Amino acid sequence: MTPPHPFRRTGARRRLALVAAAGTLAGTALLGASTAGASTSTASTATARTAATAHPDATSRRLAALVGTDRVPGVLASVSTRGGEVRNYTAGVGNLATGAKVPTDGYVRIASNTKTYTAVVVLQLVGEGLVDLDAPVETYLPGLVRHNGNDGRRITVRQLLQQTSGLPDYDDDLPTPLSRAARTYQQPRTLLDHALSHRSHFAPGTTWEYSNTNYLLAGLVVEQVTGRPINEQITDRILRPLHLTRTYWPATGNLRIRAPHPQGYFAAAPGDPWQDITAFEPSIGWAAGELIATPSDVLAFYQAVVGGKLLQPAQQREMETTVAAPGFEPTGRWRYGLGLAKKTLSCGVTAWGHGGDIPGFESRDLVTEDGRGAVVVTTALPTTYAPLNHLNAAVEATVCAS
Repeated sequence: MTPPHPFRRTGARRRLALVAAAGTLAGTALLGASTAGASTSTASTATARTAATAHPDATSRRLAALVGTDRVPGVLASVSTRGGEVRNYTAGVGNLATGAKVPTDGYVRIASNTKTYTAVVVLQLVGEGLVDLDAPVETYLPGLVRHNGNDGRRITVRQLLQQTSGLPDYDDDLPTPLSRAARTYQQPRTLLDHALSHRSHFAPGTTWEYSNTNYLLAGLVVEQVTGRPINEQITDRILRPLHLTRTYWPATGNLRIRAPHPQGYFAAAPGDPWQDITAFEPSIGWAAGELIATPSDVLAFYQAVVGGKLLQPAQQREMETTVAAPGFEPTGRWRYGLGLAKKTLSCGVTAWGHGGDIPGFESRDLVTEDGRGAVVVTTALPTTYAPLNHLNAAVEATVCAS
């Protein structure tokens, strides 16, 4: 089976090419796994930060298993119970060169989770009467999407957010090697031109397929309507009102991550040594995947989304209106709304989230309507589906047991 894509959720055609190209990066030896631990707190809200204490519970054991079984260097997690208790967990090693521990609630690249933030901003603009979900993209970006059967006159804003536009993914075959791509700044319009050099995959609205190009265009719609950068809109409309002080959009040209953070790793092939790819040009993600955050901030964000704290009721209903999303995850049982995915868990509970993949980090998250939730991040993008399946299972089991 083809391993998962580095920027989309699954089913990528390009992941193997990136993996092969990663062999040009400087290598580092794999160290043994450490035991897992947690920091705990009981709070009136699910956003409390806590002091680190040992807590070898079932979640700790699940995260330690990700390190031991799947050989990922490190794991970070933030977990909330319906009673408002938040626990921040770590497992493994944060730096393979020094053996340093994984920092509790450290900064990581959250990749495609960014799509949910972008979708919230678009839906807020819908509520303000500035954007019409069922208007063609052409209304806001005239003449921009017209090439190779890709036609902004036939694609609606809703179809962008719901991944039903048929637009090819700009990330399918970007230039390699990865060592060059990791340090090459990408303008949004350059990424769009690359996508439109390929033919449309299907008629808009006829099926579902994940494409980062949809959220690149959603970001451009936001900028056109507001006259302000998408990163500013996300900051002013979401991060500041929710006091998400540990979430940020990296400055242009900044390849690094704020401290404290674990190192992010990439392997050229299954069984190969991990290679440090922490320094990475994030512009390739832009409105589809550029944000950096801590697990607890991501958890607080999704709790606010699912709790209806960011959207008016009409737009909340639109966001949670889903379609079948074949291939969103190999484990199935997923449906896709407007930048938000829905899953019926094995314990019968409905949960919402998104997740994200980027060289160096893989994150999965689920939040329920009663406040339970889990965000789990591994510090490497795996080379096969097995670690992804184990990560998904760990998140689901943690939420069901919370």
